[in-house]
Amino acid sequence: MYEGISYAKRLLRIGAAAVLALFLCSSTLAMAVDVTEERPRMLIPVGHTVGIKLFARGVVVVKLPDGGTPARACGLRTGDIIMSCGGAAVTSTEQFQSLLQKNGARSTDLQVRRDGDSMTLSVAPSQNEQGVYCIGAWIRDSMAGIGTMTYVDPATGAFGALGHGITDVDTAQLMPFSNGSILPSTVKAVKKGTVGAAGELRGDFDLTQDLGTLYANTSSGVFGTLTELETSSLPAAVPVGAARTGPALIRCNIQGDTVREYEIEILKVVSNAADGRDMVLSVTDPALLAATGGIVQGMSGSPILQDGKLIGAVTHVLLNDPARGYGIAIETMLNAA
Repeated sequence: MYEGISYAKRLLRIGAAAVLALFLCSSTLAMAVDVTEERPRMLIPVGHTVGIKLFARGVVVVKLPDGGTPARACGLRTGDIIMSCGGAAVTSTEQFQSLLQKNGARSTDLQVRRDGDSMTLSVAPSQNEQGVYCIGAWIRDSMAGIGTMTYVDPATGAFGALGHGITDVDTAQLMPFSNGSILPSTVKAVKKGTVGAAGELRGDFDLTQDLGTLYANTSSGVFGTLTELETSSLPAAVPVGAARTGPALIRCNIQGDTVREYEIEILKVVSNAADGRDMVLSVTDPALLAATGGIVQGMSGSPILQDGKLIGAVTHVLLNDPARGYGIAIETMLNAA
């Protein structure tokens, strides 16, 4: 009997050892398979301008006129986001005005977001000469403009553009995002950049046709999904890579619908840049310098290619030297997306 128990224990020890050995072999094999099957992410570097329209969540206070107004009296500040009025969610400037008319001269609560914090302010609207109830504040609920699409993921149709967020032109704050879309765009003219004055791409975009929907407005770019993925007119997908100092290329659309590659030099790579300015670059291509003076507004999002890899996107221009500017690393954009 004892011999049987002893024998059984030996079998259990042997069995456990065998299972452990099998598990270790399986783990080693699995790790080996993971390593050998890992592939770099492949993205299409686009470089074409797109129209971008974005609608805010709530309305943004962009200016307070001088003098005594209900807005100033209740404590509203420039940059505040009015989220609700009298308990009703605010969805547009027109709807907010309608809520004020229904309320009349009675004091009502405004739910406001300021620097990430929520607060309640009580405002008593006043009636202007036309008999309209108002609070005396300039507000905005949407923005539209032209930027450049950086990449498209051929596997999902997801895209990234701009390389920086869409900010309100008056408050310089990131627009609170509700929804938005991208539209077809054609470049009609270029205002060249000069020392002290940024240039810009001037173009048209079709407000009646959406190419895709936005799902985020972040400090590292705007992101969305194409309505239909048509890759026949796009370049081939390339692997994602990391930037180094030295020669590189940017893809951009500065005339009509034509996208071309232009030579640049990456002067400096900055690790863990808090504002997304991960590299300093200089335009060296004579054709681009002649056409634009360097980097201009509307080129934000132009993909940067180096050693056959997508490494980032153009984001800002240096006002004292329009041939130079900043770029964001593609990994920073992908992390934000």
